[in-house]
Amino acid sequence: MTVDTLEHQITGWRTFVARGPALAAGDVEELEEHLREQVSDLQAGGLTEDEAFLIAVKRMGDLDALSQEFAREHSGRLWKQLVLSSDTPEQRPAAGLVDALGFAVAAAVTVLVALVAAGYPSTAPGWLGRNVSLLVLPLLAGFFARRRRLELRPWVLTAVVFVVAAIVINLYPYADGASTELLVAAHLPVALWFVVAYPYLGGVLRSGERRMDFVRFTGEWFIYFVLIALGGGVLMGLTTAILEPTGLIDPERLIEWVLPAGAAGAVIVAAWLVESKQRVVENMAPVLTMIFTPLFAIMLTGAAIVYAVTGLGAAFDRELLGVFDALLVVVLGLVLYGMSARDPSQLPGWMDRIQLVAVIAALTLDAMVLTTMIGRIAELGFTPNRVAALGLNLVLLVNLTGAAWLSIRFLTGRTGFHQLERWQTGYLPVFALWAAAVVLILPPLFAFT
Repeated sequence: MTVDTLEHQITGWRTFVARGPALAAGDVEELEEHLREQVSDLQAGGLTEDEAFLIAVKRMGDLDALSQEFAREHSGRLWKQLVLSSDTPEQRPAAGLVDALGFAVAAAVTVLVALVAAGYPSTAPGWLGRNVSLLVLPLLAGFFARRRRLELRPWVLTAVVFVVAAIVINLYPYADGASTELLVAAHLPVALWFVVAYPYLGGVLRSGERRMDFVRFTGEWFIYFVLIALGGGVLMGLTTAILEPTGLIDPERLIEWVLPAGAAGAVIVAAWLVESKQRVVENMAPVLTMIFTPLFAIMLTGAAIVYAVTGLGAAFDRELLGVFDALLVVVLGLVLYGMSARDPSQLPGWMDRIQLVAVIAALTLDAMVLTTMIGRIAELGFTPNRVAALGLNLVLLVNLTGAAWLSIRFLTGRTGFHQLERWQTGYLPVFALWAAAVVLILPPLFAFT
């Protein structure tokens, strides 16, 4: 399809949709803008113009009856082509299994070698904790780079980031028991997870829709990783029960070595399962969202009311602040995963309203946490942990505020869901930058203490 043909198709779509009496000129322009963005994002993901246009029209088909009718009348021939061409070897469930197992074994062996070098389990030096993510995530990135058949340049760019990160965090002269070293160990996996996004997205970073695909992958990967961990726990329990009476193997020693190696391999295997079993998790995602979103909304609302009424919100201790920070991160993850599992063309529903309640309650709690945190900093001064916590809460505050505002506009019919989706996907680099700042800037800022 040439550019002129694409414009002709879009003109035909616009003319068809504009016939609707309920649509004003501004509504049609907004729909057209969204259609063009969808086409551009899909083309950036490697689809042809024909495929991109028809998939974009299909996704918008439920916005109104006219768009749906247009999709039915104009997309039959090429949709058949898309369906027939999708049954490629790469789409089969077993595709990529050998690669996945190879990278998984490599990750497990890498971790075991590092443990031996560290004198594990009798000793666990600080360098081991801060380098754990560097032992596994580069192999996950390599798995995606191979699976996406990337050219040499994306391979090199991804490798350079991992190498620079490894050099910097290991050259920093941390003091014994330094807080900054613990913060690096906690934040480096977050920063490197966004590096993994580059090969996962096939080197296409500017596409909002592809970023949402990575959000969806992250949620589904977590589900599979937890399921593998639960299955592995049962397996290890039965294994130790069987071997303990023999006296041939110490079950505790076996677990000490198998657990970290198995966890490293599971990172890769879970990613392969997401790639190969997408339909299974796509059926689970809406169900999980429907179950946990209302539960979190009730819990958050109740907590916000109790802490506001009783005045406990002004007396958070250090441990409770950490719990609420973790809770806010979980809420954000639930919101993002719920959005990734939602059909963008659906009209606002009761689940969108419940999600808004959860976001507003989280904002209320975040405001209480920030108030306490600012007061503590004013009284006791800055420390690495307080700066990291304050920055995280400010990043979450901005994100949740934007999400609440756009959700209200979406529920009142003043904007489309794609604006809310665009806000979240556009904000993802902020989390990556903050995690990178904690890893690279915070240690020298506080003299590596």
